[in-house]
Amino acid sequence: MEKKKIGIIGYGNMGSAIAERAKKPFQVTVFDKTRAVNTKGLEAAKNLIDLINKSEAIILAVKPQDMPGLLEEIKKDLKGQLIISIAAGITTKYLEERLGKVRLIRVMPNMPAQIGEGVSGLFKGKFANEQDFNLARQLLSCVGVAKDFNDENMIDALTAISGSGPAYFCYFIKDRANAFSKKDEFIGDLTQAAISIGFDSKLAEAISEKTVKGTISLLKRKDWSCQELIERVASEGGTTEAALGVLDRGGSLEEAVKAALKRSKELSKI
Repeated sequence: MEKKKIGIIGYGNMGSAIAERAKKPFQVTVFDKTRAVNTKGLEAAKNLIDLINKSEAIILAVKPQDMPGLLEEIKKDLKGQLIISIAAGITTKYLEERLGKVRLIRVMPNMPAQIGEGVSGLFKGKFANEQDFNLARQLLSCVGVAKDFNDENMIDALTAISGSGPAYFCYFIKDRANAFSKKDEFIGDLTQAAISIGFDSKLAEAISEKTVKGTISLLKRKDWSCQELIERVASEGGTTEAALGVLDRGGSLEEAVKAALKRSKELSKI
């Protein structure tokens, strides 16, 4: 059977993670204006039009702050492709207002996706169908566990828990050597924080546990320090940076999670 053709715009932490793990089951083309693409098993597009023409589905893997300019660049060249956005805080309404009646799936992955142990949440835009949802699930299953959500607000909530969670955990343990001894205590705290922003207790615990276990595996596999991982997760002006600011000021994890959620909502107004 012919492989589905997937285009990825953005080759940063998440774009490259999805590209590397999806290149076996899918035919993957990547474009990034500022980074070189590792072309082993991938195709590097010459430009955005080249990528669009070679893709049946396009993953938007740029920072939220870069999304308005990107949407303006691509909207006139789209030809009915499925659009999958992984930008924190950018709503389906925002994307549909700028791209028109596109088939759209909004996704929130997290950093352990780099080693196939991620947690991703998916929400279907109003013009997407079940076949589109299934394709997005297949793609995100390449990088870990993929969960469907019927309420888009819960994608913002997931951003504040599993999206920023690896940085919270590293902040909490301070050093990789403390990871195992402190993981259960942290999973309990993260679970309670998740419940406080709307997750039911069972899902809150499952997401928190998967986030922490994925983070521990990531630290070991990549041989990163806790500070290195924090820096990779916490992009400037993003949800994680907002949460870490609260922790720096002596706030609780629950207060930090609420700050991340607030920042996610603010990003949706870009």
